Amino acid sequence: MGISRLFDILENYQQKFSDKEDALVSKVNGQWVKHSTKQYIDLARFVSLGLLAKGYKKGDKIATLSNNRSEWNIFDMGVSQAGIIQVPVYPTISAEDHEFILTHSEAKAIVVSDKLIYNKLKSVINKIDSIKEVFTFSEVEGVANWTEIIELGKVNADKLSNELNQIKSSIAPDDLASIIYTSGTTGSPKGVMLSHRNMLSNALATAEMLPLNSNQRSLSFLPLCHVYERMMNYNFQINGLGIYYAENIGTIADNIVDIKPHVFNTVPRLLESVYDKIIAKGKDLPFIKKKIFFWAVNLGLKFELKGANGWWYNYQLEIADKLIFSKWRQALGNNIVLIVSGGSSLQARLQRVFWAAKLPIYEGYGLTETSPVIAVNDPTTLDNIKLGTVGPVLKGVELKLADDGEILCKGPGVMLGYYKDPETTKTVIDSDGWFHTSDIAVLIDNKFVKITDRKKEIFKTSSGKYIAPQVIENIFKESSLIEQIMVVGDNEKYASALISPNFNYLHFWAIKHKVHFRDNNALIHMPEVIARYQKEVNKLNKRLGQVEQIKRFRLVLEEWSPLTGELSPTLKLKRKVLYKKYEPILREIYSYSPDEQNRAIKS
Repeated sequence: MGISRLFDILENYQQKFSDKEDALVSKVNGQWVKHSTKQYIDLARFVSLGLLAKGYKKGDKIATLSNNRSEWNIFDMGVSQAGIIQVPVYPTISAEDHEFILTHSEAKAIVVSDKLIYNKLKSVINKIDSIKEVFTFSEVEGVANWTEIIELGKVNADKLSNELNQIKSSIAPDDLASIIYTSGTTGSPKGVMLSHRNMLSNALATAEMLPLNSNQRSLSFLPLCHVYERMMNYNFQINGLGIYYAENIGTIADNIVDIKPHVFNTVPRLLESVYDKIIAKGKDLPFIKKKIFFWAVNLGLKFELKGANGWWYNYQLEIADKLIFSKWRQALGNNIVLIVSGGSSLQARLQRVFWAAKLPIYEGYGLTETSPVIAVNDPTTLDNIKLGTVGPVLKGVELKLADDGEILCKGPGVMLGYYKDPETTKTVIDSDGWFHTSDIAVLIDNKFVKITDRKKEIFKTSSGKYIAPQVIENIFKESSLIEQIMVVGDNEKYASALISPNFNYLHFWAIKHKVHFRDNNALIHMPEVIARYQKEVNKLNKRLGQVEQIKRFRLVLEEWSPLTGELSPTLKLKRKVLYKKYEPILREIYSYSPDEQNRAIKS
């Protein structure tokens, strides 16, 4: 059958995977609870009927703020086939952003996952006149549960089935399906309007290229409210995989042991964290085993596709695999077919070593506004994979580079526009229909897209030299000493950096070198620590051009995260927030006097 609207995925389930027992699986009270194909289809239908019985109409908006769980997908399909627009929202953003999104979207109802999120939102919800009802997925005393919608749907099934069928028939592929608000690394979030065709064009094109089938399982832990994980969930459903939802980020390792997944989606920062933990364990091995471990890792860091390193390298790699890399695969369940990486730039060294370990990482690139994929490395053939790039352009997408290297694209994934903001829409979609991404890239071999930086993040020194901070930051994050880094220097004589240390590693280093400290604040100001970081900066600077090198740096006490506001939900730097937060340190780096104009804060 043809899949042209999101809820057509349910009909695809019915026709191809009708006997599937683990379509959707979540952990409840310590046990994996499965929803079969039939349960998924029936519950989604009852959600649709229940919402109609409550008086919701085609075109109404309902917001969801939830962790990853089976109920999210069931509700997603339920609102979709009723013609209701879902507004998925990150639970972890600020109260100010929650109030803006819920007000701006004109959501008539809101569904939250649990008591924790409800308590966080309660004061915000009370301010918003458009919200008439609140439901929860988990039981929360005093709040309506989503099962009330389902029960209402069951009671009214005979009465409202014809109306639901008429609504489903009236929904066109280009109708608005969802409004997804950008994470707001700068300014207020913008509501990206995505149609059924937008998201399905990506899901169908990527589903064709993944070597996956209905006997396999995926582990889902990135937020479903983000278009990347959501689209890949549609991809997995089209291919009939069992989708297992991790309880939270902290339980991923245990969940992998439990379900032994064949695929998962991730972001580079999580892969960096996994790699750092592997390396830390390697450093604790006895001398001989440690030598073998790091011989294998260093071999993996030189990996090339198609056996390009020659027979001697391949022979050594076979030995390294038996001794070391096979254990990595076992730790990840021993079933991994592929890992998908997106959201930000992946370090090429990580991609190489994971490929060497037969844990292939396929990096892709896109934006919320493009549903999201524009380019991705294609598993169907090694000719469509190039390490260190985001791969060739996705089927159905057109791409060209502007004179300054900015990526422009056209295709079925490009959004309908920004909600209630036609003027801003015109600034990103030109009169010829090209979407301007603000990302700078080059084409390798006239085929593979390599992202070099964000156009808006590139800055110019006072001598007129341009610096792309992301490139520098990725190099520095290879260091075990550095958890996060932000490169600064707009209109200054030289580049500098704020460094958030990897405190776990730093504590280990301090103990090993008998550096005694009271707390982290004392630690980052100790001369021995600053000297160690200076040595690391000097080493990494050798990989950069003279203008790009970090001349000054300051260590900061805080560990940056989405919860504390320095990172977006997809773990990208919120530069404007960081500039504001560390204004005094930036002033000190560049030796500003208090009464001097605030040049340290990038506008």
